[in-house]
Amino acid sequence: MGRRGKLVDEPQVALHARQFAALGAEPRLRILRLLLAAHPTGLVAGDIQTELEIPASTLSHHLEKLRAEGLVTPRREGPFLWYRASTGGLGELVRFLYAECCTRNRAIEPQSILERKRS
Repeated sequence: MGRRGKLVDEPQVALHARQFAALGAEPRLRILRLLLAAHPTGLVAGDIQTELEIPASTLSHHLEKLRAEGLVTPRREGPFLWYRASTGGLGELVRFLYAECCTRNRAIEPQSILERKRS
């Protein structure tokens, strides 16, 4: 049982821990930010490689890790492999944090998050 008698959703915590671990590598965070900037179309792997100056084999490894954790979604169009940020996966991750920090115990006021973004 978690704090306040609520059952902790261990599979959910484990999933988000893996997602944070995936985002903890600088190249993967850079890839995700680039894909978010290109949303909703996404980018072909070659364009990601050129933009971030990451060798193809290294890029492939990072993209696979992000895909495995539900943070990017690939699609094939002919000979090209396109990647886009998975807004569903990212949304779940943000909701996971938001539920604890901004709703249940109000460690961070939701309005302060919006105000920082506008500044």
